[in-house]
Amino acid sequence: MMSLVIQAWIRQQFKQRKSFAIGMSEAVGKQWAILVAGAKDWDNYGLQANICHAYQIVHRNGIPDEQTVVMMYDDIADNEQNPYKGNIINQPNGPNVYPGVLKDYTGDDVTPENFLAALRGDESAVIKTGPKKVIKSGENDTIFVFLSDHGAPGLFCFPSSSLYAIDFIEELQTMAKNKQFAKMVIFMECCYSGSMLENLPENISIYGVTACPPDTVAYFCFFDGERQTFLAAEMSAVWMSYTEVSVLDKITFQDEFINLQGQMKKSVPCEYGDKDVSMLTVSKFLKNSPASAGETKKGLSPTDLVSFYEAPFRILEYQIQREADPVKKDALKKKYDDLQKTKSNIESAVEEMRKYCSAGGVEHATTATTSLNLNQLQHFKTVAEFFRTTCFNWHESQFQYALSQLNVFNKLCAAGVDTKGILEAIKQVRRTSSVFE
Repeated sequence: MMSLVIQAWIRQQFKQRKSFAIGMSEAVGKQWAILVAGAKDWDNYGLQANICHAYQIVHRNGIPDEQTVVMMYDDIADNEQNPYKGNIINQPNGPNVYPGVLKDYTGDDVTPENFLAALRGDESAVIKTGPKKVIKSGENDTIFVFLSDHGAPGLFCFPSSSLYAIDFIEELQTMAKNKQFAKMVIFMECCYSGSMLENLPENISIYGVTACPPDTVAYFCFFDGERQTFLAAEMSAVWMSYTEVSVLDKITFQDEFINLQGQMKKSVPCEYGDKDVSMLTVSKFLKNSPASAGETKKGLSPTDLVSFYEAPFRILEYQIQREADPVKKDALKKKYDDLQKTKSNIESAVEEMRKYCSAGGVEHATTATTSLNLNQLQHFKTVAEFFRTTCFNWHESQFQYALSQLNVFNKLCAAGVDTKGILEAIKQVRRTSSVFE
């Protein structure tokens, strides 16, 4: 039986958190949202669909468009592979979530630099033509951040470049120091997403939820045979479904997280930062859904779960099986074989690089922790960018699989391997390996 002392302690903790939430309700100013899809191309349909769906939620809930920033490449709705032009769905037989979606940043304007500038409200740092929309938040305001794309240990992808954890964490710390918000909540859907927030301080009023731990992958869901692609990603499908059927004045972000833990089948969601913020009601950030919004909706359970890295292969396998034209079928088979060969080449090259480093005396490099401190994250950024520009640019669709191999360099950095030694290994393998012939 629980002791009286423990019971008293629990009651005191609850009172403190309740007081925190009440105090927060008195201090809230404006509610801001920034929604970012870093992906492009048809195979990544679900990652942009996530953002379109999220926009519909915040817009329907009453957050003004002038307080919402949307970043997405916007090559899906009218894509030549889309059988329903102008239509994007995020769940089987779901509604069109594309109409009205803001296009604050599209195409080449979707960059990590513009994201960070928009987040901190720095119009002068935004590089684009036309309006430079940014978050103009103050010390009493809340900010909700949702990011959806591919990732790797220590990075989140944008169409042509990457947001590294070291830069993201430093930006968040600076914003907190400058009192640019009261509270912030970040939801992040990408492989290894935990690595982006595991260094998030617990004392800067930011709460983060990721699709998976620092060392595992995320999953697509809801394969659509007619569109021949995945409609959503697992964490996003679960949190948005729960949000749409709930009264947001009555659920907290901790409730959201507990629901993710119970409903996600493949990935393991993680939480970081200030857990007190998780006790706030969702309506403090996203307002409350209209009473009619959830009347006809039911919570969805994700199906057809496939890891982000394996999705291109599963899509091609389906297309090959379905194609009746012999010429087109052969072309698809060649594309599949080429992609498999590229995958094998990437794995072989990285393994050679790992062995080159291990030959220098770091035998335990492959079993080291994947967690990096801020100093190691900076070293990892240097290594990853050199690998990308020298060997396999993962922003090109045929080399996207290279992201899955960055955990090798992550472990090398965590094991204390000298950055110069890793760079030398990459250069040596690039010069001598048959993979690059």
